Amino acid sequence: MLQYRTLRADEICRALFASFIRRQNVTKCWRKENDDWVIRDAPFIDDWSERDYQTLIACLKHTVEAGGFVYAAFCDGLLKGFVSVEPILFGGEEQYLDLSSLHVSADKRGQGIGKALFLAARAWARSQGARKLYISSHSAVESQAFYRAMGCVEARVYNQAHVEAEPYDCQLECGV
Repeated sequence: MLQYRTLRADEICRALFASFIRRQNVTKCWRKENDDWVIRDAPFIDDWSERDYQTLIACLKHTVEAGGFVYAAFCDGLLKGFVSVEPILFGGEEQYLDLSSLHVSADKRGQGIGKALFLAARAWARSQGARKLYISSHSAVESQAFYRAMGCVEARVYNQAHVEAEPYDCQLECGV
């Protein structure tokens, strides 16, 4: 049975992710070339190292402690998805809040968990006065198909820090 709830900083630890499967077999990705979006072969396996988990845990705790939103899906008490939204508005008139993460465990993808998490993030952002969510998203065709289905489009204003941190990500926005 699926249950959704907000996470507290004190419960975000390595053990929380014991049953979470990040692994994603990527074959094709979107790339921006000469101002046009094209799909290119870019095969690799995306997974998290132990260091990646430690960074994720620190970031999620910081988000909660700073007043942001960390919301999770559990199946039979095991973490199977989560989303986070940072609490600081940016982007001038765009009034963005940053959707800093959205992940669903490989064994539960395609079952509506990502959509439920995304909709919760949108509702929270709206309650905080945002006009749009900003998403620096993985460029895999599957990830982009999900975000397009959620109504996301290319961001009108790029967050340069995101572009520099992940140059192959797609910079998206979605009204809340």
